[in-house]
Amino acid sequence: MAQDTATEDTASRVQPAVQPVGNKLKGRVALVTGGTRGIGAAICRSLASQCAGVAAGYGGNEEAALRFAEDFRTTFGEDFAVSVHRGNVASAEDCRRVVAEVIEQHGSLDILVNNAGITIDKTVMKMTDEDWYKVLAVNLSGAFFMSKAALEHMVPKGNGRIINVSSVIGEMGNVGQANYAASKSGLFGLTKTLARESAGMLGRAGKLTEGSIGITVNTVTPGFIATEMLESIPQSVMDKITAQIPLGRLGRPEEVARVVHFLAADASAYITGQVWGVNGGLDM
Repeated sequence: MAQDTATEDTASRVQPAVQPVGNKLKGRVALVTGGTRGIGAAICRSLASQCAGVAAGYGGNEEAALRFAEDFRTTFGEDFAVSVHRGNVASAEDCRRVVAEVIEQHGSLDILVNNAGITIDKTVMKMTDEDWYKVLAVNLSGAFFMSKAALEHMVPKGNGRIINVSSVIGEMGNVGQANYAASKSGLFGLTKTLARESAGMLGRAGKLTEGSIGITVNTVTPGFIATEMLESIPQSVMDKITAQIPLGRLGRPEEVARVVHFLAADASAYITGQVWGVNGGLDM
């Protein structure tokens, strides 16, 4: 699936991950779009640390994706259930195909993390029609297509987790990012609607029992996170950004990933339709 907002040509080897530290997600299978780099890769490692099987989506850099899978097996063992899947989340057909591939290879799909996203930054007066449509197609329509395909599997079995990765920019706006801000803000409405609809479907099917974990849909909104996407920003600009953050530093990918794996756990069954900020207090 499409990569997260860092550009593909700056991909680097996945950093060594922690060994499994818990079993909160044992027996679960997670699909993370844009999962072979940046925040997506950190999410994959965090889910794996809780014993989830991992399927990582990527957009075009097959060599980097295969290295990601190799590094994963080196860290977690040759028998670890990891797979990589190429596709374009802006294509509804690709989304359906990848979800089907994951279910075929892993036997199930229990957790979907809609992390894939792109940026095409220009002020409104310089932004072309294509700049607008392309960012909305990947960042917002992609999450819709993936969620719809996943829910077709999750609803009949009565459980699942969908976690959308938005951005603090969707909450605050930002000069030169009208398309990105709109797409990430749109995830809030999509999240709340999917949360209501999935609960309603389970209720009508008699699958919302006292002990069920149900289907939950939530959003995480990272602030400025230390990933490849920030490498091109001049230090003087970064200093100004950091000065606006109450905690005085950039976030780490693992800090976003930790919230995702918390929301993915069975024990988080009473949390749905919510927006979780991970931004150092930038927006509060």
